[in-house]
Amino acid sequence: MNTLLPTTVVGSLPKPSWLAQPETLWSPWKLEGDALLEGKQDALRIALHEQSRRGIDIVSDGEQTRQHFVTTFIEHLSGVDFEQRKTVRIRDRYDASVPTVVGPVRRERPVFVEDAKFLRATTDQPIKWTLPGPMTMVDTLYDDHYKSREKLAWEFAAILNQEAKELEAAGVDIIQFDEPAFNVFLDEVKDWGVAALERAAEGLRAETAVHICYGYGIKANNDWKATLGSQWRQYEETFPLLQSSSIDIISLESQNSHVPMDLIELLRGKKVMLGAIDVASETIETPEEVADTLRKALQFVDADKLIPSSNCGMAPFPRDVALAKLSALSAGTNIVREELARRVS
Repeated sequence: MNTLLPTTVVGSLPKPSWLAQPETLWSPWKLEGDALLEGKQDALRIALHEQSRRGIDIVSDGEQTRQHFVTTFIEHLSGVDFEQRKTVRIRDRYDASVPTVVGPVRRERPVFVEDAKFLRATTDQPIKWTLPGPMTMVDTLYDDHYKSREKLAWEFAAILNQEAKELEAAGVDIIQFDEPAFNVFLDEVKDWGVAALERAAEGLRAETAVHICYGYGIKANNDWKATLGSQWRQYEETFPLLQSSSIDIISLESQNSHVPMDLIELLRGKKVMLGAIDVASETIETPEEVADTLRKALQFVDADKLIPSSNCGMAPFPRDVALAKLSALSAGTNIVREELARRVS
């Protein structure tokens, strides 16, 4: 697209209260059968409408058709038993009950392709679709079959590549892989994480993105952030690897974080999806606060490669807060667009 500083949402938006319990991750559906399918499509329409009317340029489904950004994809794979559950340490920071890999993992049928077709048919705007990344999928399971995080990641990478190619054929413009695990398991990122991510994106003509954040704005993540000190430098390890990778867009957390802005320089030449909206606080950013974040980033990334976004998904927020933050994102971006236009003229 030709829009300067195109805005987007990294992942989820809150679901309507008639579809699922508000402000809750893994919230069970309130509808069943055909009513659930219709409800999901209605929620997707609403999410799309709100993004468009609030000035979001690259729109998404807001993850309205899935309960969780990782497990909903895994639910559709064979070889994973959701009844046989184990408690594991997620992202090395909190315990969760997760399904077990009991045999070879396989994708028997498309997972999100019909939803993507529905989104594509509902809008003429560029659309972005999110998938979990291989390492983050591995970190959200108990593996009782492969007994190797790397082997399981490569299996997931091949499965994700199948899904991504069908999403591309459905008209998706940008395919985003979510890899919050990249901020935790830095040695694995170097050893096989980036390579597995590239395998997931192999052969795609659609633009590819990887989103690496510090997690949803939930207590376990916020408590972990409080232990990271005055500067969060995890990106310093991963950005050089991603700068030389085949991935087109690197998405990072910025607003109200302790990530040094100059680390973006390590991505020079790549497109940067910059989180200018905080998902750990319900305080609504002012347009000027968003603009100031973007101005600082523009010292290290060219304007034609900067994509303003949220830090992460906003599913845990009240809907009015999330929507107000979208408005702030577009309003702040417009301030900087006008500044850049004046410089050219």
